[in-house]
Amino acid sequence: MSARRPLQNRVDPFGELVATPARGMLLGNRGGKFHRDDQSLGRRRWASKQWIACVCAFKGRRRAVWAVGYTQLFFLDEVTALAAGHRPCFECRRAEAEAFRAFFGGARRLSAPQMDAILHAERREGRGKRLWESAFAQLPDGAMVALEGRAYAIRGDALLPWSFDGYGAPRRRPGEGAAPVLTPASIVSAIAAGYRPRWAASTP
Repeated sequence: MSARRPLQNRVDPFGELVATPARGMLLGNRGGKFHRDDQSLGRRRWASKQWIACVCAFKGRRRAVWAVGYTQLFFLDEVTALAAGHRPCFECRRAEAEAFRAFFGGARRLSAPQMDAILHAERREGRGKRLWESAFAQLPDGAMVALEGRAYAIRGDALLPWSFDGYGAPRRRPGEGAAPVLTPASIVSAIAAGYRPRWAASTP
């Protein structure tokens, strides 16, 4: 495949994989390799239930993207990764992963596989994204909702329209009413309990 053609490895808040030259602040994977040897995708969109979000640089490791090993994915930021159903990596983001585990499980100290099983049930419905409904007033900063087919992030009293290049001009967050939520319910609960996801540097 020509180096000029972007791979289908950028993740949107719906969990879909898109080919775009936009990069992002975080790397991730879905439990192994699911791309073909010609660097294309078939029907598979994950290798296991272990969907993680990592830093892009760790201990000087360098890997060719979509060569051998796992299928590397990229996210605008952690808010995007969480909406798609990825959790922090316990190797390269240990402190954040432990904080996420504490807020995710509450009094229970869940293992990574236990969290992965819960999240896998919450993020997918068949081959598509599972949505759930919540009142706007109950959603914490960093949760994402779907309005008219587009993803918006909650930030204070604003809704920020998402794109692969960053967030657009904010619109006012409704004071009442409900919306379909993209971020899995257990992750929204973890954010509401105190977990603070990373936002893109250019976020309004």
